[in-house]
Amino acid sequence: MFSVKPMKPTFKSYLPPVQTDVKKTFEPPIKKLEPKLLQGEIVVNEVNFVRKCISAESSQDDLWGKLICTNFKVSFIPQDASSKQKSQLSHLLLGDHDIPLTCLEQVVTVNDTKGKKKVLGSNQKLKFNPTELILYCKDLRIIRFCFGEAGPEGAKKVCLAIAHYSHPADLQLLFGFEYQGRRYHESKGERVNGSTPREGLRTPIFDRPSDLDREIKRTGASEWRVCSINEGFAISQSLPEYIVVPVSLADEDLKKYSVFFTDQRIPLWCWNHPNGSALIRMAVISDPLQQRRIDQKVFTAITKSHPQRSEVLRSDLDKCLPNIQDIQSGFVKVRQICVIDHFEESDERWFSSIENSRWLEYVRAFLKHSAEIVYQLDGKNASVILQEEEDRDLNCVVSSLVQLMLDPHYRSLVGFQSLVQKEWVMAGHRFLDRCNHLKKNDKEESPLFLLFLDCVSQMMSQYPAAFEFTESYLTVLSDSMWIPLFSTFLFNSSKQQAKHLMDFAKNKAIPHGEDQVVYFPPVWDWSQQFSPKDQTLFNNPMYVGKGAACVQNGEVKTFRRTKKAYSHTLRGMPASLRNGTKVGEDTLTRRGSLVSELKSDFYPAKDESPSERFFRDWFSRPTDQQGLLIPLLVPSHLALWKLYFLRWVPEACIPKGGPITAYRKLSQLVDEIEILQNRLRQYKGRGPGNGPLPSPSGPLSDQRRMYFKASSPHDPPSPSDVLTSSFPFSPTGNLCRGGSHGTPISKFLNGARIWLSTETLNDTV
Repeated sequence: MFSVKPMKPTFKSYLPPVQTDVKKTFEPPIKKLEPKLLQGEIVVNEVNFVRKCISAESSQDDLWGKLICTNFKVSFIPQDASSKQKSQLSHLLLGDHDIPLTCLEQVVTVNDTKGKKKVLGSNQKLKFNPTELILYCKDLRIIRFCFGEAGPEGAKKVCLAIAHYSHPADLQLLFGFEYQGRRYHESKGERVNGSTPREGLRTPIFDRPSDLDREIKRTGASEWRVCSINEGFAISQSLPEYIVVPVSLADEDLKKYSVFFTDQRIPLWCWNHPNGSALIRMAVISDPLQQRRIDQKVFTAITKSHPQRSEVLRSDLDKCLPNIQDIQSGFVKVRQICVIDHFEESDERWFSSIENSRWLEYVRAFLKHSAEIVYQLDGKNASVILQEEEDRDLNCVVSSLVQLMLDPHYRSLVGFQSLVQKEWVMAGHRFLDRCNHLKKNDKEESPLFLLFLDCVSQMMSQYPAAFEFTESYLTVLSDSMWIPLFSTFLFNSSKQQAKHLMDFAKNKAIPHGEDQVVYFPPVWDWSQQFSPKDQTLFNNPMYVGKGAACVQNGEVKTFRRTKKAYSHTLRGMPASLRNGTKVGEDTLTRRGSLVSELKSDFYPAKDESPSERFFRDWFSRPTDQQGLLIPLLVPSHLALWKLYFLRWVPEACIPKGGPITAYRKLSQLVDEIEILQNRLRQYKGRGPGNGPLPSPSGPLSDQRRMYFKASSPHDPPSPSDVLTSSFPFSPTGNLCRGGSHGTPISKFLNGARIWLSTETLNDTV
């Protein structure tokens, strides 16, 4: 007999003994964790055995899996994802745990043992092995990963890869260029004659004269014409190729005057009121010596376009609204309050902190000034010129809000999208700089488009039946800014877009002349992101508008807008003709012209001004959802946009509660009405001897407008228990935060509003 010497193991475990059970949770069998990649997407780096932290209080809800960095996103693939981690909105491009690289605000690495923390940028070195990775996202998420069980070198490499690829050196390094190039070539066989028309895209892009012609006819702007002097961007690098100008202004005069405007941005028509008044936007005149002469020409031409030759007023937005740096500062502060800072139980300063951020003050300032412009156009029968230094920031917000208040077309889904396309994308808002996609200049960053969406959400909360789209739609639209696959939010101007797409086509061997929208679509092609069912989340069940069904005396009728319903507030007599040279008289008042900040309880006063009388009269009448809308602006009527700012905060997620419960019930009721109406229509159309009625569960059910469908007694109960107030966005516990109850935020979520203690629109704005 002899003893056999035991063999040394060939595999050495680097896991601490206490963590051995963790690895066993992956067995048996070990699931192969593979990412879902888009066309042109490649894995840059990855690391296994990563823990995604869900709760700060315990690790029992944490997820284990693989962390991956691609040239498009940061992707976490859980080994065993529980059902509660599934968000209701199924994105076709992103998984529940995916973050686009352009959505990353900061990449922070931490080493707990050494007490070190580092914010990573592009091409930086990391001198310590990270134990944690914290991702601060532009959509206000905070995602935390722990590398305790992962290899230290693998953890370091994936952190450096994420930091590097989230700071592209050039616009064409954004993933959208690679993705759309691959899609173009792989779908070549589906195109006819080498190009594909914009089928299915109902939203006008305003990159061709026909789109502008239709808008001129729709608004009755008979004294305005489409002008092509900027074709090929011959005049201005930031204006679109086709613009609308007064009929009486000749092309030669426009070319001659253009050199005196900032960036040659000549006056740009926005919209026409049925009374003939026009809304125009323009940059400042850079040469003071030419100011009077050019003003005379421009004002006279606009006056001639008015059927009653009414006056023309100018509003200098640089003087009466906060600048882009103030807006950025306010957003950073409110983001810190709502996301980064903890809600401590002793913190009774939450309301005052929100007020001190001044974000709601800025929202109120833009709504108030837009309402004053509405008075000039609707009540005073005057044309208005919105003037700003470069005509690319504040003008976008105000011109859009004014049209939203005045024209019900822009409160429909397609109309709203056309408004954004016209007043933001084609008018040259610098999305690339303001979103800071390349992370090159923080001073240029400013959330102006988000401010606009917040203003829209305030109006929607006050007039819920006037808008065809929902709050979820606005939030999805804001999230789409951080997905670099669409042309809408990627460029500073049409010229920049055309140049990059030309270079892109050359690099990808795409023939000249093929439709650019095919391989770089706008965000309005929602089928790129969501299924038809998920797109029904955009539909407001309460909408009373053109094409929306409403019930009258038991019969379903379709709303038809009448001119009387639209222009019921028109009272102003034509004002005296002005020549545009009296700047002091033509400039709109800065503040204080709205009675008690547009309260609904006006009382006549002896010294009541015409504008005060206009607003008092409007608020004294029942609201016409398809007419003029004026927002209420007393502080108690403005609240923090909860779905956007608080959707990732655990304390803010109310299980089985919040606005989604009402939305669900209303959707089911509207759906039931539509089913009954269809059955009635089929019944009336059935002649003698015809067969039985089609089954309600047939193809008709696929075309219904509501996300939540009406159920019959035979249907299984719907899973309403998965709904939370953050529906349809946040998987349960997506932030590494501790819960706290009984704090000021609890009161806020239970319906309290933020009352501003002082007059916020003072002269320091």
